Amino acid sequence: MNVTLLHGADAAEEPEDPVLGQIEAALRAIGHEPTRVPVAADVEPVIGALKAANPAIVFNLAESFDGKSALESNVAALLNLLGLRYTGSSPSALLMAGDKSLTKKLLRFHEILTPQFATVYRGALDHVGDLTFPLIVKPPQEDASLGITSKSVVRDIKELLGTMDSLQREFQSPVLVEEFVEGREFYVGVLGNVTPVALPVIELDFSAFPADRPKVASYEAKWGEGGTGGTSETGEEFAGTKSIFPTDVPVALLERMQRVAVESFNALRLRDYGRVDLRVTPKEEIYVIEVNPNCYLEQSGEFSRAAAESGIAHDALIARIIELAQGRYTR
Repeated sequence: MNVTLLHGADAAEEPEDPVLGQIEAALRAIGHEPTRVPVAADVEPVIGALKAANPAIVFNLAESFDGKSALESNVAALLNLLGLRYTGSSPSALLMAGDKSLTKKLLRFHEILTPQFATVYRGALDHVGDLTFPLIVKPPQEDASLGITSKSVVRDIKELLGTMDSLQREFQSPVLVEEFVEGREFYVGVLGNVTPVALPVIELDFSAFPADRPKVASYEAKWGEGGTGGTSETGEEFAGTKSIFPTDVPVALLERMQRVAVESFNALRLRDYGRVDLRVTPKEEIYVIEVNPNCYLEQSGEFSRAAAESGIAHDALIARIIELAQGRYTR
């Protein structure tokens, strides 16, 4: 079957994301013929390449458009306009999940616990809850923890105003201010459509994290020195975190986390696969921090590792995602 890999970066211009080659190899291993189409700011060549490829299905790996995460949903909308079948979530789901403020409003409507929050832009309030310090300040429409550092956690008004001003200047967008939940951080992958299933729970272990910094999954902690200029501090945060399968969490709590993840997946109408990020307090309160549609599928990443832990090898995972997508178009 002819499968087109729609991805966000032209490998001729930027370092290639390893997930692209891995998925391409997986597709060949399960008998498909993959072709690549990079998404670029000039849409006409993209449309031409997609029409020329005439794929049976598009594996949508595009996480942004023209470098803007907030425009990710438009890529799926383009595929809809072209009448192409594709993997992953719809434009509306990508739009809802891509805006953390909107995500939180929808979760609250469905009575899913998420931290109190406010959305502010240059003094204008879109929403404000009953907030108490400490707070964390982040851009609401960026992914991969972009814009989040150890200084994003603020403990008084002076720090809050300074961080808000800095983010608004950098991203030229509203800022999301939410209560910082002290606790452990977990990631739960979800796979499926009609009856989505939660994968084994993974924890982001902060046990080796620098003691003088708040335990937050900052950009530095996730991606290391290469993405932030190579300071010693960023190296410490990257080295101080690791993803593990927790062995000291009660089974009942793990099952509750999985239920919350599936409920969040359904609330935002995600499709095929996604990942839900949670914070769990010492009192075992489960807070949804973020819902990630079309999450990262790199073989050593949390989603793929969780799938492997459940008995689904990487090639089989890619096959399953295509199968789920095809099933949506044949009903």
